Amino acid sequence: MNYLSVEKVSKSFGVRNIYEDLSFGIAKGEKVGLIAKNGTGKSTLLRGLTGEDPPDTGEVIYRNGITVRHLAQEQIFDKDKSLLDTLFDGDTPVLEAIKEYELCIAEAADGEKLQRAIDKMDEHQAWDYEARAKEILYKLQLSDLEQKVAVLSGGQLKRLGLAVELINDPDLLILDEPTNHLDIEMIEWLESFLMNSNMTILMVTHDRFFLERICDVILELEGGVLYRHKGNYSYYLQMKGEREENLTAVTMKARSAMRKELDWIRRHPKARGTKAKYRVNAFEDLKKVASTNLNSTEMKLEINITRMGSKVVEFHKVSKGYEGKNLINDFSYVFNRQERVGIVGPNGCGKSTFLNLLTKKIDPDKGKVVIGDTVKFGYYTQSGLQFKKGQKVIDAVREISDMIPLTKGQKLTAAQMLERFLFPRDVQHDFIEKLSGGEKRRLHLLKVLMENPNFLILDEPTNDLDIFTLSVLEEYLLDFPGVVVIVSHDRHFMDKLVEHTFTFEGDGLIRDFPGNYSDYQTKKKQQEKEAKKQIKQVEKKVDVASDEKVKLTYAEKIEYEKLEGEIATLEEKKGSMSEKLTTCNDHTELLALSNEIGEIQQRIEEKTERWIYLAEYVS
Repeated sequence: MNYLSVEKVSKSFGVRNIYEDLSFGIAKGEKVGLIAKNGTGKSTLLRGLTGEDPPDTGEVIYRNGITVRHLAQEQIFDKDKSLLDTLFDGDTPVLEAIKEYELCIAEAADGEKLQRAIDKMDEHQAWDYEARAKEILYKLQLSDLEQKVAVLSGGQLKRLGLAVELINDPDLLILDEPTNHLDIEMIEWLESFLMNSNMTILMVTHDRFFLERICDVILELEGGVLYRHKGNYSYYLQMKGEREENLTAVTMKARSAMRKELDWIRRHPKARGTKAKYRVNAFEDLKKVASTNLNSTEMKLEINITRMGSKVVEFHKVSKGYEGKNLINDFSYVFNRQERVGIVGPNGCGKSTFLNLLTKKIDPDKGKVVIGDTVKFGYYTQSGLQFKKGQKVIDAVREISDMIPLTKGQKLTAAQMLERFLFPRDVQHDFIEKLSGGEKRRLHLLKVLMENPNFLILDEPTNDLDIFTLSVLEEYLLDFPGVVVIVSHDRHFMDKLVEHTFTFEGDGLIRDFPGNYSDYQTKKKQQEKEAKKQIKQVEKKVDVASDEKVKLTYAEKIEYEKLEGEIATLEEKKGSMSEKLTTCNDHTELLALSNEIGEIQQRIEEKTERWIYLAEYVS
């Protein structure tokens, strides 16, 4: 059963074809990953499917009655609304019931109003839905529902957008780079959530672990052709390799046949207009196959670096905090040449502060940072390329140099270097604002590397870069002879490149773990498992000790006899106060009553638990 059918869709901007004559379908339950190079129209295609930017030709057909939601890269919300209004801004009875209930809780509404909200939740069986929404909000760190959208950061807006789509629980969910602005723990939760979801999914993502574990279909858009692979990312790579090998074999065979045909055409020119016309036509078809470009259009990185001396960077008992929050406490470390360090930790734990200390953009509160005389930083930041309005692509590169030194004494012009970074000549004179998000990131990377750094700092380098660019960047960094420090939520990228990891564990503590991210996660899970095992052993000892008890002491008998009366008195008091709650209209008194009822209930539970325990040994 197809949820989505796309038939011969095309889209162009001016003379540039974004996509042309594409056809594919997505069946119910499929989880589909869409892969393509930056600038080839992935996001444009997704907007075309949702009707935000319809294709010029062709049809996009959805199955009748299904709900479709789209998480775009840029989130647009009403800034005057609260998170609560934004999250549950739907017209379904369930969403309206949840919104009313959450509003009552937030405003400490009177008992009658709260009871009406509870009744509505019961009527629409919204409790499971509300619990699911609470889990989503908790995992995405969106707890303050009264907060205004206007005060949210870019990362918070992205998480809010993701929460809205997940809470709506559509039949078909379209995701454009869903892991951007999420930390690794959030990504792993989202991965598990989507894997266990019944939603049909179409996603664009650069996260290869995400594709591997979630997707069962991979669509690749290459050279204007859409290839479909029924399997996960590993299977796609295998099939792509076989396809390229077959293409090479077919093309080489066609070129050999073409040489023979060309020789025949030249030796028999008169035959062209007579009975051998079919052979001339066959030659033209053969020419098309033989003309296939087998040269990979991958990005090439061969930029030279500045020589580095023996002293690199040293941290001596460095501490830094903001507004009473301790981010880095008494941290010491000496960087060595050619080491590769990964940095992991939740959002807001101090990773960006650490990088700013490293590059001396800010000063420590205590301690000192010493930088060697020969160190030259290259800092690839989350904010990306800062360009002048109306600036062209080639002008951004020429600001640094018209001639770029490569390895082995070679040099390239700015135009040639841009071509190596997959910016063809016709794009080099475009305005930067016309580039896609991934193309802007690629240009930013080029500018950073052109400075010939020997100490590279990469802060979330994988956001918006396509998988093909990331693969080339990884190979370059593996051979990079300087120091590399990486902050990234991309687990594949981290695992392939880093040798050890700084783990930010809160309250200023930074540990140096000897291994990559997966090694760290494995060790962390082992420690958690051991901790749970120890807790169980302690509980078992307590249970054994409890089992040895055979009868009550005199004091325990007196306590047991009193407990029944105490519990009954508390229950009566709780009932009386609950009646007051339903008639109370004063907010201050209502809050006091609610708190007191909660305390009484806790005492009832404690005394009941004690009574049950003592009752086991009454003879």
